[in-house]
Amino acid sequence: MSEERDKMTRRIFPVIKLVFAAISTALVCIATMFFSIYVPATKGFFNIGESMVYLSAILFGPIVGAFAGGVGSTLADILLGYPHYAPATLVVKALEGFIVGYLSKRNPKLSRVKWRALTSILSVVAGALLAVIGSAYYSGEVELTVGQIVVPLYIPELFWTALGSIIAISIILAGLITEPEAGWTILSIVAGGSIMVLGYFIYQMYFLFPLFGIEAIAIAEVPVNIGQMTIGLIIAVPAARIIRKYS
Repeated sequence: MSEERDKMTRRIFPVIKLVFAAISTALVCIATMFFSIYVPATKGFFNIGESMVYLSAILFGPIVGAFAGGVGSTLADILLGYPHYAPATLVVKALEGFIVGYLSKRNPKLSRVKWRALTSILSVVAGALLAVIGSAYYSGEVELTVGQIVVPLYIPELFWTALGSIIAISIILAGLITEPEAGWTILSIVAGGSIMVLGYFIYQMYFLFPLFGIEAIAIAEVPVNIGQMTIGLIIAVPAARIIRKYS
């Protein structure tokens, strides 16, 4: 009886993985397309698709994370009218999702004190990144896009400083009270996000801009991509914790 149950489980498991991958891919695509902030100064835009890439990888592992990140983000590029980014997105976002999913499932054995210290340090780093990059590149006159609605806004630098402080304190408290291992999840996201930042920089510098004759500086997009990584981290870490708690 147990052997039959095991065989049935082995048959059903790939189907469940496929369902998770399909749902995650759709969520990545929707999140990427639905919300963006266009910054005239850099001719770039910020989106929250990274949050769904990280969430998929944390919850369902490296394979689902890679598929959802690569395919979901590529579909969004094509549908938004940026097909020239699609080849890089397919590879870069797949690597990003795989690395986050792989590392997040391999927590090292540390004491609660060390976990809390690591979480606190990385939380401060994430909050500081958000404050610095937001103040420098997402302040002043910006355009907020939600769906098909475009709203001009003015965002003061103090907004990002306050938001970064709130985020850092919130993650520290979460690590102290409930889940000290959050530090490893943050580190996993930073590792995967760094691959994303580096991957797009290389693609823009050596392939996209020279081939298409685009007059732009690849380094200008680095802060935008770091901003996406930071916001994705801030959304994904607490969301994953809540989903695990009530699932």
